[in-house]
Amino acid sequence: MPRVSNDITLQQLRYFIEIASEGSISAAADLLYVAQPTLSAAMKDLEARVGRALLIRSARGVELTVDGVEFLGYARQVVEQVALLEQRYVGRQPSRRLLGVSTQHYSFAVEAFVRMVDGADADEYEFSLRETRTWDIIEDVRTLRSEVGILYRNDFNGKVIAKLLRDAGVAFHPLFVAAPHIFVSRRNPLASRDHATLADLADLPRLTFDQGANNSFYLSEEILSTLSSKREIRVSDRATIFNLMIGLDGYTISTGLISDDLDPGIVAVPLDVDERIEIGWIAHTAIPLSEQAQTYLDEVRAVVARAGVELLD
Repeated sequence: MPRVSNDITLQQLRYFIEIASEGSISAAADLLYVAQPTLSAAMKDLEARVGRALLIRSARGVELTVDGVEFLGYARQVVEQVALLEQRYVGRQPSRRLLGVSTQHYSFAVEAFVRMVDGADADEYEFSLRETRTWDIIEDVRTLRSEVGILYRNDFNGKVIAKLLRDAGVAFHPLFVAAPHIFVSRRNPLASRDHATLADLADLPRLTFDQGANNSFYLSEEILSTLSSKREIRVSDRATIFNLMIGLDGYTISTGLISDDLDPGIVAVPLDVDERIEIGWIAHTAIPLSEQAQTYLDEVRAVVARAGVELLD
């Protein structure tokens, strides 16, 4: 069996990557068609060889230690390089592609994901896209459930987001700055306006994404979250929020980037407020991005640039 250093095998690295991805030894064993005791023994042997604990085991599954997070980054690099070597010189097909992305509810992030999958040069891949809560995005990247996260910051939430990211060992990388827009149904009377004001929204249902147990004005996905609203509806997914825009003439505040292909019934109208939304991607500070993650971010930049928005990086 091919070996790396200190008698660590490539098989052990592949096992470790799968376990980290699934957050469970038993789930990884099912996917790898390996007996759970065999996988557990391989991880104990790996930890013995590196001389430190890589996994925290509990009844709920496994979580990476601080050393485990760093080790995972190197493990991915080694496995990717071996795959490239085999493809180039041994004539094997490209290895199974892996990537996890967690994002706030942005159609440009979904469109970029679609483009990445369509362009994937691999017979096999395993990608995940989670549109989820702000806290969960940071936690996903901290625990490496996702390699990349996408979220926003502004003057209001910036200090809180910065602390959360710093505590998680995660860094924010700016992508672009957007002027706030409202998203409304094409049948909404505001849809034909060249801009909207807060007064125009006073009697419309405000639609926001629920942030669950970690609900906070600072973790809200929408700016101006501290302003009161006579009619407030919280939802958990983008499909529901768009249905409520159409059915109830509701609105939400976002970046203004919208996909005609993914969201044909919705339009973006500039909101006349003195605010800006800085969108960026986050990743673990201790781990270099994989080639697949770089490909996804390239697609994000392409989608944003095509919408006529100036990129920051």
